[in-house]
Amino acid sequence: MTDPPSQGTLLSVEIQKNAFILTDNAVSTQDLAARLAAEMRGVTVRVLTASNFTGRDILPADYCFFGCEQPHPPEFAYLEELLQHINLVGRPCGVFSPDSAEALRYLANLTGPSELAMSPEPLLGRMSASPDLKQWVAGILKQK
Repeated sequence: MTDPPSQGTLLSVEIQKNAFILTDNAVSTQDLAARLAAEMRGVTVRVLTASNFTGRDILPADYCFFGCEQPHPPEFAYLEELLQHINLVGRPCGVFSPDSAEALRYLANLTGPSELAMSPEPLLGRMSASPDLKQWVAGILKQK
């Protein structure tokens, strides 16, 4: 039988971080989501399309990422409603689109009511002026 740790002893526990990536049904967005997930080493990543999403999917996420090809995809209707009524205050969040600045504005506005900690810069996947994908992901993961 081992003695319990004394009061002055600290136990080291490594906590696994979880990331949640939600996309529309567009192949280009799903491809970009897969590239993002590949950059998240040491993080458990769950990638879902919005048509397969339930509110419970987002709850264990330490990091949230949302991507769509065009603003207001029909499959985001549930997400739009949910983010009006859920508090995710302080959770780091990044928004991305393969090539639509309008989609990025839509996603940034969508996440506001839930109080997610938005990355200061959205990711445009096919634009040369967009931040480097690897650096962008690393910057969001450093927030927590």
